Amino acid sequence: MSNVSAAQLATLLRDAITRLNRRVRQTRPVGDLTVTQLSALTSLELAGALTPRELADVERVQPPTMTRIVAKLEERGLVQRTPHPTDGRQVILAATEAGRDTLAQFERARDEWLATRLAELSPEERDTLRRAAEILQKVARA
Repeated sequence: MSNVSAAQLATLLRDAITRLNRRVRQTRPVGDLTVTQLSALTSLELAGALTPRELADVERVQPPTMTRIVAKLEERGLVQRTPHPTDGRQVILAATEAGRDTLAQFERARDEWLATRLAELSPEERDTLRRAAEILQKVARA
């Protein structure tokens, strides 16, 4: 495998990263929060606060779809609306403390799942993955 071309390596890495990401995203604590709801909540937490339109754009969904997602998150007390400071027709959405706690639970579940899988590897394999993670960070910054 040492003679693999950059194009072949790109395909191998993309496939492995996609599969790993999918598996990690499927790992969740008990609860009925959907992947879409979790993604919207994560976007709000990362951004600090967004208008519904901005959130729809970030999540790449239509505004009516985002309205339904936000309504479900609000029902659970995970998101709050506040008036827009300069535009009375708009509102600002932000994660609540309960929303941040929920995100932390999901993150812990994912980290635990991945740590369990990594513990099954040899020390040499874990060291290789540590070095690969550093390299992938470098690639991501480019």
